[in-house]
Amino acid sequence: MSFESAGYQLLPVLPELVLAVGAMGLLMLGAYRGPQTTGLVTGLAVCLLVVTGVLELWVPVGKTFGGSFIVDDFAKFLKILALIGSIATLVLSIEYLADQSRRIFEYSILVLLSTVGMMVLISAGDLIMLYLGLELMSLALYVVAASNRDNAKSTEAGLKYFVLGALSSGMLLYGASLIYGFTGTVSFAGIAAAVKTGSIGIVFGLVFLLAGLCFKISAVPFHMWTPDVYEGAPTPVTAFFASAPKVAALAVFTRVALTAFPGIVPQWQQIVVFVSIASMALGSFAAIGQKNIKRLMAYSSIGHMGFALVGLAAGTAEGAQGVLVYISIYVAMTLGSFAVILTIKRNGQHFENISDFAGLSRTNPLLAFFFAMLLFSLAGVPPLAGFFAKWYVFVAAIKAGLFTLSVVGVLTSVVGAYYYLSIVKVMYFDEPLIKLDPMRVELRTVLAVAGLFNIFFFVYPGPLVSVATAAAKSLF
Repeated sequence: MSFESAGYQLLPVLPELVLAVGAMGLLMLGAYRGPQTTGLVTGLAVCLLVVTGVLELWVPVGKTFGGSFIVDDFAKFLKILALIGSIATLVLSIEYLADQSRRIFEYSILVLLSTVGMMVLISAGDLIMLYLGLELMSLALYVVAASNRDNAKSTEAGLKYFVLGALSSGMLLYGASLIYGFTGTVSFAGIAAAVKTGSIGIVFGLVFLLAGLCFKISAVPFHMWTPDVYEGAPTPVTAFFASAPKVAALAVFTRVALTAFPGIVPQWQQIVVFVSIASMALGSFAAIGQKNIKRLMAYSSIGHMGFALVGLAAGTAEGAQGVLVYISIYVAMTLGSFAVILTIKRNGQHFENISDFAGLSRTNPLLAFFFAMLLFSLAGVPPLAGFFAKWYVFVAAIKAGLFTLSVVGVLTSVVGAYYYLSIVKVMYFDEPLIKLDPMRVELRTVLAVAGLFNIFFFVYPGPLVSVATAAAKSLF
């Protein structure tokens, strides 16, 4: 029996295979040569991610493994976005890994393996593939969160994330088993054919399944881990948590809702609307009193996931397109912001309090300008990219008749603007502290790319929007 006839073509999974085999090769290199290879392994890992991205663009659309692994425009778009997040994370980590006490070559390999998990998760066509991808992504993340072993906060972050992550995996598996029990199939297409009416068992299964996915995107009420893990984990790791895994989890959330349960939209729509409103509200109000910039970014990410879910709640192709545009712009804004946060160091010492940004406009005007633009964008101020991200999801929600959700979204945006603008106030109106250390070239690169994309998005939004539209249509 040939590979083809069994439904097991290996071409669609080529990028994942290359990434996994490459990660194993780098692991061998690091194991044989020891910690002095950290810089080399990191450089090769970035190259490997770039090669994987090129392969992903080249691989034809199709299904394999009996339909449990799907490569469509939706998967390609989000995989490229997740790979960009992982590449930027490794670039932002160069300085962190250069420290003598932290020369851990395994760090880059864990990021690679987590990225393999994300790519599998984004292409999942059934519940088993979904779980495999989710666990492969998460297990590497638990370890990376605690990678700074000498720091009690980092170890605590890893443990907290692990315990709560295990709980969420259990809920997700319970939901998956209920759905399988009531429909007799694990494939999304099979579930969609079986679920024409929402029987109580299926709705229960759906609730547990979505609860597990809400944990991964840190949506309320499964957000408890986020502020502590963001604060405790090393800053480059926090940048990773805030970008690539969010893309993968939101991708599978969208795929499951729209392709496995199109017959019971009103049932899951209620869940998504509730989670969205709760996340937007908590993200806006809880961040107001924060003093630590990483905790503030944690609440900010909770709020932004709420905004992204506004698009999904619409349950339409336009809503899905809004989600894709939103997550793309969110990744750019987040990575740019973390490049700035990593720059705030004086005499080799990193600082994380908002008060440490005081007078930045006078000591480093260009850095302050870029950060201010990113903060305005996160707040959704026109004509920056963040405004258009919100525009696309709100328009989709209004067209779907979700007026209350849209109004709540706009109001929470206004509240959220307060804490972003308070950082701008600290940078531009407070008395300056001592001068910062010079900005490293890799941080400057990430900030320049993210900042310019963010400022000039409105000039030429066409390419991103048209690719997102094609990707969203492939789900329907």
